[in-house]
Amino acid sequence: MRIGIITGSGTYALPELEAGAPGPVATPFGEALVSEGRFAQADVVHVARHGEGHRRLSSAVTHQANIWALRERGAQAILAVTVCGSLDPELELGTLIVFDDLHFLANRLPDGSLCTLHTEPGAPGRGHWIFERPFSEPLRRALLEGAGEAGCAARDGGCYGHVDGPRFNTQTEIRMLMQAGVTAVSQTAGPETVLAGEAKLPYALLGYATDYANGVKPEAPTPVEELIRLVEASTATFARTLAAAVPRVTAAPDPVGTHFSWG
Repeated sequence: MRIGIITGSGTYALPELEAGAPGPVATPFGEALVSEGRFAQADVVHVARHGEGHRRLSSAVTHQANIWALRERGAQAILAVTVCGSLDPELELGTLIVFDDLHFLANRLPDGSLCTLHTEPGAPGRGHWIFERPFSEPLRRALLEGAGEAGCAARDGGCYGHVDGPRFNTQTEIRMLMQAGVTAVSQTAGPETVLAGEAKLPYALLGYATDYANGVKPEAPTPVEELIRLVEASTATFARTLAAAVPRVTAAPDPVGTHFSWG
């Protein structure tokens, strides 16, 4: 069993990962930097989506290459983490969210192209990903149980809203997403969810609330200094939760949904 782990803002190296320096993996979508080693007594393949020093803003993350590289290097499931802005004024900052639904209407990559691995007409395996819920339930359970073991407060369920970056959102945009039922937003995990689904890699997403999105608490907006503090604090919380969750993934879960494929 080999588990893929994707980390984001604030977590550029996975604490306690026993591995060498990240190495390039060639894919049809360019190179991805991947670390391979042992974490929590499991074989893992790690991608830091922004790169060391946050080299890539959300608008430059190479989602297709990252997912392809994880599959190429033998990952059978993916646990991903993201810091996020809360749209729920009752959600305490620093709380984890184990998402169970997705709002990603644009279905576009950062460069504006469609979010898919099926870019070549006639390519084998091209088709449609069909699902009820986009996240793997066994992986969600592993994250929830891992958070409990690590002593980290976690909400079971919530809708992840993907928004385009690198700018943050207007109050009008946030109100629209609140009306759609979105729980929290960030700028990277929408494409990952879709591409992992197309790649038949079970995927689950763990969020960490670092701020209240624009207008959610107009009487007490989150200071940028607090957002930065919580982004930094998220690293330890994610590491503890993942270290407790990874050993619970002892067999590859079934892919999420079904695939209507041509060729």
